[in-house]
Formats: sequence, C-alpha cells, structure tokens
Amino acid sequence: MEGTSTHSLASSNDGHVDKSTHAKDTSEEMLEPLTAAEIYYNDNGLQRIRPYFYEFSSYAKGRWVGRTIYEVFCNEFRGGTPAYYETAIKRGIIRLNNENVGPSTIVRNGDLITHFIHRHEPPVTTQPLVVVCETDDGLLVVDKPASIPVHPGGQFNYNSAIKLLEIKHGYHSLFPINRLDRLTSGLMLIGLNSDVARRLEHDLLAHRIQKEYICRVKGVFPGGRIVCDQPMRVVAHRLGLSCVDCNEGKPSLTEFELLAVDDDKEHSIVYCRPKTGRTHQIRVHLQFLGFPIANDPLYCNREVWGDSMGKNGALPETPKKGRKGEGALPFSSSSSPPVDASIKKPNKMAGLVKSGYQNVAWAPLVQRMEEWLTSQDLVEKLDVLADADQTRLCGQCAAPHMADPAPSQLCIWLHAWRYSGPGWSYETKLPGWAQQAAQYADRIKYKGCE
Repeated sequence: MEGTSTHSLASSNDGHVDKSTHAKDTSEEMLEPLTAAEIYYNDNGLQRIRPYFYEFSSYAKGRWVGRTIYEVFCNEFRGGTPAYYETAIKRGIIRLNNENVGPSTIVRNGDLITHFIHRHEPPVTTQPLVVVCETDDGLLVVDKPASIPVHPGGQFNYNSAIKLLEIKHGYHSLFPINRLDRLTSGLMLIGLNSDVARRLEHDLLAHRIQKEYICRVKGVFPGGRIVCDQPMRVVAHRLGLSCVDCNEGKPSLTEFELLAVDDDKEHSIVYCRPKTGRTHQIRVHLQFLGFPIANDPLYCNREVWGDSMGKNGALPETPKKGRKGEGALPFSSSSSPPVDASIKKPNKMAGLVKSGYQNVAWAPLVQRMEEWLTSQDLVEKLDVLADADQTRLCGQCAAPHMADPAPSQLCIWLHAWRYSGPGWSYETKLPGWAQQAAQYADRIKYKGCE
C-alpha cells in the first residue's frame, strides 16, 4: 500500500538499534532523522535494512470502492495470507478511517486505510547507485543497479533509489522522469526541481528523447532491423502484467537490432529502441516476437504461458483441474492457510476482473500467474523452515527470517544504456552480462537502428 507513513527502528534478535518506545506511540511522534549507518548494513553480499515499525496509509482507490476491506487486501496485496489479513483487521492492525472495523466492512470513496506493521524489507544488491552527472539546471543522471526499485512502495522503502539518494547522497525533492522496473538496471533521469522534470517529461511525451536499451534474449535473434508495433495494455495492475492486445491496446513500437550471439547459440545480445513508453514494452514485444528476455520471470515462464511462451500473443490454455501434465502448477492458490468459515472467501476470478481490467478473457492468464507467484512464495517459506539456521523469529513480530534471494532473482537481462535529447546525451557502462556487445557499441552509438 502506498501513501504517507511513520516509522521507527526496533530491536530484534539480530541486536538491531532500538529507537522506539511502544510501537503504536511511535507512529504519532515526530522522529529524529536516521543516519545511513542506522538504517543500512551489508551482509552475505546483500544490502539490508534493520527492521522497523511502519504505518502504511492510503486513501481508497477507485477499484477498491464497494468491496470489503478483507477482499481488498486479499486481492490487491501479496504481502500476507488471507488468514493474516482477517486477523489483522479483527485486531485493529488494519484500520479504516482510524477506527477498528470488521472484515466485511465495505470500503467507500474517500476512506483512509492504514496498516501498522513491523517492516522487514527484502535485501538488494550491494552494487552502489552511481551518480553519472548533475547539471547546473537541476538534472540528476543516475546509474541504477538491478534489484532496487525507483520509488518506495510495496515491500521496499529505504532500499529504493529515491530513499538511497536522499539518505546516502543528500538529495531532496526528487522528481523521477523515466521509471525503470525494479529488476532492470541502467540510466535514470531525475529532476532536482519540478521545472526540469516537467520539461523533460514533455520532451518524452513528444518523442524528443531517444531511449536505447541492451538486453539478452532466449534464442538466436534474426539479423537486420526488426520492428514490433503490436498495441499493448496492462491486464493486471497488481502484478504489473502487460500483454499485446490488438483490440484494446495502446499504440506501441519498438525497434530491435542483433548485436551478438552467444557461442552456445542459446542467447543473443540485442539493441532495443522503444519509440513509445508502455509498461514492460520491450519485454512484451520481445516475447511476442518469440525471443523473450532469457531470465524474465514474467514473460519467459513456461509454467505460466505454456509451450508457446506467449509468442505471437498466444495465451495459455486454461488449466484443467485434477489432471496432471496439462499446465497444472506445483501449488494452487488454495495452499494458503484456512480462514475463518464465517468470512466469505473472496471470489478470485471476480477479484481479478475488479483489480484493474474488464476483459475476462485475460482472467485465466492472470490466475495462472497469481498461482505461480504463490507457489514461489511457498517455496521460499519452505526453504526457510527447512534451514535450521534461518528459523529464528523476530522478537518484535515473530516473523521468520526469510531466505536470501538467489542471484538470479536480483536482475533481468535488460539495461537502460543511453538517453539522448536536444543537445544532450548520457550513457552508462554496459553490465557484465552484455560485455561481449561492447565492441559493437561504436557501431550503434550515433545511428541507432536508422
């Protein structure tokens, strides 16, 4: 849940600093600013955040109105199980308009929803956020490592690019202009004042800024200039899942050019130039062409998309229950802990439709993705329980210490390499997985795909 928040650090079994008194009291006090040393620490090759109390606060979004508060949390947020959300509502950990309510309470327009938690942020890479350039008129150019989200939101707060720039680099009042996915690395443009941000955002919308990316895809990509102009739409806001949709999609165009093929002939390094800026545009267009980014968990996922892997916009077949070998996933959504029988379990398919799209044709795909993500969460939790060294519980909230993400979970092979506009151009170094393409950089440096 996004919105305003309050927080304080709290002690735990790891001996973390305690800057709080009673948990609820700290959310109503003005806390002293925390230093980077009090917030961040590195361990086992990852940048970690000391756990802290935090109160999420958000006004009801349009798609939440008319649904029960329990249904909203179950369908919109993946951070907890239905059983947890039911208990949290009953205990007043989740509140509506600063009042305790029941799980069946209907969310109305203008309602304020708050959720008070002991927050355990996921770790991210220790690779530093690099300031490439700061101009006199207030433009900040940054090279963002993969695994770090741009904005605070969801599970991430201090481990976001904006917070890192504020706390570790001393910047304030930041206005991100281009937004990269959390698992994407590369160049970010950030305004240090609203005037610069508005000017560059206008240039982006007017297509006066050229964006150039490098990626590593599955298969041997064809030579020559390849153009994909398939229209796109977001089909599940909660998952950030987009698809080609020829009927209701928005105009989208991406140009591609092969740079190099791996010696094993299984992967290719490809130059990308998106001419529009749809959500996951490069990733979806590559999937449509049959060459998805090779380690993309959303769009190069046979368990979700089936053998077609989404090529030419093919949707997976609806899984048949109770029969093996026909697209069944390793865990079903019913694997979540049971909820109180007095509370009506939300209709999953109906909830999917209400969560940001109306075309029920997409519902089977979204459900398969939901179930796959649920299975990954369960696997992570089982890994924790199976590892005796990881079963220590947090002294504040009794949450288990989660297993560290694998290196493969910290990035996808997509890098924002260079942005150019009227009279300016900035670029970053190529990441390690794309070094074999460095020799071709000069060839595309000025002409791109022209």
